[in-house]
Amino acid sequence: MKLQLVLFALLVSSCTQQTASKKQDAGLPNIIIVLTDDQGFQDVGFNGSTDILTPNIDQLAAQGIVFSNGYVSHPYCSPSRAGLLTGRYQQRFGHEHNVPFDPEDASMGTPATEIFLPQKMKAAGYNTYAIGKWHLGNHPSLLPHNRGFDKWFGFSGGNMNFWGFPQNKDRMQIQRNDQRIAASDLTYLTDDFTQEALANIKNNGDTPFFMFLSYNAPHSPDHATLEYLNKTAHIEYGKRSVYGAMIAGIDKGVGQLVDLLTDMNIRDNTMIVFLSDNGGRLDAANNGPYRGHKGMLFEGGIRVPFAISWPAKLPKGKTYNEPMISLDLFATCMGAAGIEVHETDKLDGINLIPLLIENTTQKRERTLYWRVANGEEYAIRKGIFKLIKSAYKNKTMLFDLEQDRQEIKDVSSDHPEVVAQLLTLYQSWNAGLVAPRWTDPHLDNVKKEEANTRAYRKKSLSKKEQALYEQ
Repeated sequence: MKLQLVLFALLVSSCTQQTASKKQDAGLPNIIIVLTDDQGFQDVGFNGSTDILTPNIDQLAAQGIVFSNGYVSHPYCSPSRAGLLTGRYQQRFGHEHNVPFDPEDASMGTPATEIFLPQKMKAAGYNTYAIGKWHLGNHPSLLPHNRGFDKWFGFSGGNMNFWGFPQNKDRMQIQRNDQRIAASDLTYLTDDFTQEALANIKNNGDTPFFMFLSYNAPHSPDHATLEYLNKTAHIEYGKRSVYGAMIAGIDKGVGQLVDLLTDMNIRDNTMIVFLSDNGGRLDAANNGPYRGHKGMLFEGGIRVPFAISWPAKLPKGKTYNEPMISLDLFATCMGAAGIEVHETDKLDGINLIPLLIENTTQKRERTLYWRVANGEEYAIRKGIFKLIKSAYKNKTMLFDLEQDRQEIKDVSSDHPEVVAQLLTLYQSWNAGLVAPRWTDPHLDNVKKEEANTRAYRKKSLSKKEQALYEQ
């Protein structure tokens, strides 16, 4: 009898522990990072767009916090993504350029020694899903389902036909893990990626999930459906009209995600982050009110539309004005999931959740860094000041972003002590970086754009003024 009572007590204790564990698991938030591609700062309603309408994205932002000084760690695609998913400046491990397409070379991509965010989430009991554009290596060992994601549906490189047709049989195709998907089984990639996200959520079960939903819109090529084109028929400039239609597809997808989460009664405990991977593309985006575009270290190349919403935990309808960076998402997701950050993680980002909950106006001065092409260009922001070395302008400039957010007036001669301080900080940071492990023509292309701009500007002048222009 005593033995039976002991066994019964042990059984009750075990059940109680299992129930407590399940309750604890149920308390963990689902996390979705929605990443767009080459979307301009002002190409969302919550940042002031009036021609491209984004009602669902705006509603998401209204249910959370908008980052007015939200940065990414690089002005173009692949390095920015490497920083986001490792929480570290990508120059620390040589991922400083876009990855060349080479599915045979395992060295072309984020090194296997780097820990990706889904690996941390998976270890904490999360189901992990990657959907869409990857661009962190094309070798099978470097693809998402071998870097911490349970399931991946998407393509490995940087540019893909929106109808899913590969350029040739040897080029990348849409994949589900290792299985290639025929173009005939696809519709329009933005919609396909949304539907994959919805299906994963529906089939996820009771386990918390982490999802990286990486749309390739509104990156080129300019492809849209008639449904989305009809939403931008009022835009008379053709390129911007199609670009806006591509964003309309994303907006519809965000709305469908939120509706499903709401119907499943899990929206409140789902943290959704929305951002672009870099500044908007030159030919169609609106990066206003900021200077520059994708590929540049002016604000228009690195300050992006950025918002976070977690109704159960974070305030709603707020704007966070202090500078933050996409590197912070790694530690922030870990913090949301109750995962402790250790020094051995060597993260460069911080957990934003305590700062967002605190609801204080106290300024926290951070120093943020950028480097392109092994230091041909770099930038440092500390407080109100930003120092930028521009390869195509061929000079180093200092801007007071509080007084001059458009970076029009170089004040380096007025504040030589600030220039010296920021240069010292940059040199110290730069000493901990490594050389790029491969190169790409991106900086050269931006230099060509600058040369074309100068030539066009000069052509508009009289011959007398042209001589003055060269001075």
